[in-house]
Amino acid sequence: MKTVNSISGGRTSAYLASKYPSDINIFALVKIEDIRCRPKDKKLVQDVSDKIGQDFIATAEDDLTLRTIFELEQYLGKEIQWVVGESFDWVVENKGGWLPNKLHRYCTVEMKLRPIFRYLYKLGILPVEMRIGFRSNEEKRAIKMLERTNEADGLIYFKDIVGKWEKGPNKGKNKWESIPYHRPRFPLIEDGINKSDVQNYWHGKPVKFARFNNCVGCFHRNPIFLKKMFDEHPEKMNWFELQEKKPKKGTWRSDVSYAQVRRYPLQLEFEMFGECDSGHCGI
Repeated sequence: MKTVNSISGGRTSAYLASKYPSDINIFALVKIEDIRCRPKDKKLVQDVSDKIGQDFIATAEDDLTLRTIFELEQYLGKEIQWVVGESFDWVVENKGGWLPNKLHRYCTVEMKLRPIFRYLYKLGILPVEMRIGFRSNEEKRAIKMLERTNEADGLIYFKDIVGKWEKGPNKGKNKWESIPYHRPRFPLIEDGINKSDVQNYWHGKPVKFARFNNCVGCFHRNPIFLKKMFDEHPEKMNWFELQEKKPKKGTWRSDVSYAQVRRYPLQLEFEMFGECDSGHCGI
């Protein structure tokens, strides 16, 4: 069974890739189509375009995450495979019928899990052992993931299109199938690695990290935290706000709109928030 390290661009998954070498290191890029959010560094844009095999416009994540993946690749001395699915704009327009939210988090499925699955499926190596970067204090997250495994074989299955129906009443329509995907493994929990271990490891090393990874406007984040993100990433947060103005798409959160968040008067520092406030949810 091949081993795969899922890399998010944060320190913990980078630590996983560094300390626990695998057959494949993989990073799923979340892209958006708003030209106003394009990185100002033209070389970075070209480098990302070359990596994903298509013209890159922008990402919903901090642009520093893009540099992190390139720097981490150099540090590891081993290729990190970039994968990309449909753009966030397309997903919002065509999936679910409404904006993703805490109860319907299909954005992670469509832009992180599905692109990774399809890449590995095309390689013909499924199922794989998927290393997940949960730390020693995150055992509840690991248990929750293990609850999704099949009792018979300990694997997580993934439902995806495997072709078209060739006959019958569904002829010509997409044929979906649940496919054995991966056996999750949590090396950091096994070895008792905590947040301090990870931070100490990266001190002084030639890999820079964004203060927070995941999408800058993630709806899991505290509204006051999101207000700070409006100050730090105005163009990208404007993209999130504009999605709520689309007909019948609803809002990212049930308690407040992003237009209201923008008008919050509070000016706080990121240090006042914990990981739960910052949308530290991973995949």
